[in-house]
Amino acid sequence: MTSTVPDATAARARTTQRPTAGEAARPATTRRPPTLRQERALLATGARLVAGMDEVGRGALAGPVSVGVAVVDAATRTAPKGLADSKLLTAAARESLVPALRRWAVAYAVGHASSAEIDEHGIIAALRLAGQRALAQVREACGDVDLVLLDGSHDWLTSPGMDLFEAAGVAAPAPGDAPGGGAEREPVVRTMVKADLRCASVAAASVLAKVERDGILTRLAAEHPAFAWDQNKGYSAPAHMEALRLHGPTELHRRSWSLPGVAAEAFEELLDEGVLDEELLDEVTEAAGATGVEQAVLVEVPDASGAERLRLDGMMTT
Repeated sequence: MTSTVPDATAARARTTQRPTAGEAARPATTRRPPTLRQERALLATGARLVAGMDEVGRGALAGPVSVGVAVVDAATRTAPKGLADSKLLTAAARESLVPALRRWAVAYAVGHASSAEIDEHGIIAALRLAGQRALAQVREACGDVDLVLLDGSHDWLTSPGMDLFEAAGVAAPAPGDAPGGGAEREPVVRTMVKADLRCASVAAASVLAKVERDGILTRLAAEHPAFAWDQNKGYSAPAHMEALRLHGPTELHRRSWSLPGVAAEAFEELLDEGVLDEELLDEVTEAAGATGVEQAVLVEVPDASGAERLRLDGMMTT
């Protein structure tokens, strides 16, 4: 079962106040830290454990796609100071938060799906597989999660009716392996746009996933130094794209993505998988037609402010 959580914060009317005498004006860029307001509201409905979930690496050209999970309950306290969506933090800030986040959460995990699994099953199925692996890890620590709070508007976690563990050729945890000997059950999923900005559990999941995946790509860079993965983390930075042109893809690249570009006809498949929506597909198609682009790379890349955007051959679109 999937539903979208309304954003109560955005719906609340906002008022602008002038600073009083002697009071400094708050910078316009000040962002409220994520809270447990949404998680506590969901726990109040009867859930025992709520897991924030977020992914990283969906748009990379190499390396795994990774999904972080941070579990909270009614006794969980305010999140560690400095927590924010991983994209808004420096690498050093993210890494410094990890020990505190691990102590703060009831349970935590990061699941991965390899580039080979992405090639075999598609990015959405790979996300689901990574998410299920992360849930299997936290199940060992705290039992079944009742509800997953998922960033975005698309539920890529809920099974469409196939056993992804079987499809990936790996053994799924057997019924009765969960603490207490009970059979596994699929959690309810609630989606929320910008949950990584507003919900502490989702922000924590994003940081945990980002730090772990970045570490993997940094270690892999030593084996493939030409691609500079320690700097670009597998995304389509100029040095990475040039190395692809010179050396071709490695076994860690997502070969089904027609590297170094994604063929224009593949956009329809991305639409079917839920990676693109109709509005963005129209925008990409129009841009490609206007510039004569026949092949393009569609990835998430950080801009100067640290936010991630979709890039089409150098053209930025939110």
